[in-house]
Amino acid sequence: MTEQGPEAEHVPQAVDQRLETETQPDARAKLCALEAVLFMAAEPLSLADLAEILDVVPQVADELVSQLEAEYGDRGMLVQRVAGGLQVATRPEYGHYVAKLHKPERFRLSRAALETLAIVAYRQPATRPEIDAIRGVNSDSPLDTLLQYELVCEAGRKDAPGRPLLYRTTDSFLGRFGLNSIADLPGLDTIPTDEAEIRAAVSVSQEGEPGETLSELPEAAREEQPATAEDPPGPDSQEQSPE
Repeated sequence: MTEQGPEAEHVPQAVDQRLETETQPDARAKLCALEAVLFMAAEPLSLADLAEILDVVPQVADELVSQLEAEYGDRGMLVQRVAGGLQVATRPEYGHYVAKLHKPERFRLSRAALETLAIVAYRQPATRPEIDAIRGVNSDSPLDTLLQYELVCEAGRKDAPGRPLLYRTTDSFLGRFGLNSIADLPGLDTIPTDEAEIRAAVSVSQEGEPGETLSELPEAAREEQPATAEDPPGPDSQEQSPE
């Protein structure tokens, strides 16, 4: 057996260091590529999508995402996990600055539409008769509005007399409200009961954020009074108040 000198013991370590040095630029390039892809993506991308685009395995893609999240720690951007995917977004606290440069398209939902959306979100899949029974009024108009805005969609038919259509929320709903999944919805038992507290929570959550707020959903789900506001008119016809 050939006896190796002391210098031979350092060979594997030297090789490892050399390989690490050679792969560092490539890893940095992948991280920069990840940032560029997420920045330009119009929709959230899954880890599988990112792995395919970057030509790496999903585990490596996940590690790159974690590195990018760490680099964004004290900056104006963040990696947001929404609708089961990932995207680069501005931090909410800087939203009012961004709004001066670019004002995104806004839409408002009436009280009736919010009630209907909350019922679908918390009880999905739900039928029109089930929604009507909870609200105590006809929900055709607000449900049509939610379909128009692609916040809810059809989800098959219920195995019941008449086989009524079922409705569930969409990925667009998750994106609008900054949710990664339906499991991220706040519990109905966690919302404040005092009207002043509710209004304060809604006011804070609306700062720098367009559209409706997550704080309004649980309250609307518990609301049992008929809605009084009209839904915004659709492209083909004007919607009428549920009353």
